[in-house]
Amino acid sequence: MSNSNKTTPDKILDVKKLLCPIPIYRTDAALLDLKKGQTLEIQATDPAIVNDLPAYCGINGHKILNIHHEGRVIIGLVEKGE
Repeated sequence: MSNSNKTTPDKILDVKKLLCPIPIYRTDAALLDLKKGQTLEIQATDPAIVNDLPAYCGINGHKILNIHHEGRVIIGLVEKGE
């Protein structure tokens, strides 16, 4: 069963104040701890994450469920794939 309808992610990753490529490296490491279908919320301030996160997910078989701004913070929600 997929957790994509959950309002609470399985794990939250705070990469605020870190610049590219560190947020993606940490996202990759955090997803290793999750099982297929679990979700990871990424909290970032680097504007590059808006492009980098969807590209990373596409290459690595994960699904980006949402990406939006909350003030200066960019919130991404990713479902782990294969």
